[in-house]
Amino acid sequence: MLLDSNIIIYAVQPEYAFLRAFILEHGPAVSAVSYVEVLGYHQLSDQDRQDFEDFFAVAVVLPVTSAVLDRAVQLRQLRRMTLGDALVAATALAHALTLVTRNTTDFTWIPGLAVLNPFEPGPTVAG
Repeated sequence: MLLDSNIIIYAVQPEYAFLRAFILEHGPAVSAVSYVEVLGYHQLSDQDRQDFEDFFAVAVVLPVTSAVLDRAVQLRQLRRMTLGDALVAATALAHALTLVTRNTTDFTWIPGLAVLNPFEPGPTVAG
């Protein structure tokens, strides 16, 4: 499984303990893009920054490789999408991982991409 940035952000909030349990149970990976998106947010509190740094210190952070770049280009040629979403989706596809996100509508149109919203039951696979 590959965690989208929004899932990482939700997981540090006290009311989402079930996400922390989910992450511990599945040991998912993250994209290097999520690393930048999450830690690069300019208004992080000191505590949130420390929590995120602790998370990324033990997470498997997958790099943006040539295969990921090529997949991201293909996705953006098919449909308008943000660069971050294209790179995250391409990372999941390149590594044959299910993308875990709360923003499923941003990704469910992508052929062959398995998407899981842990806030709702059941994974979906596009096209």
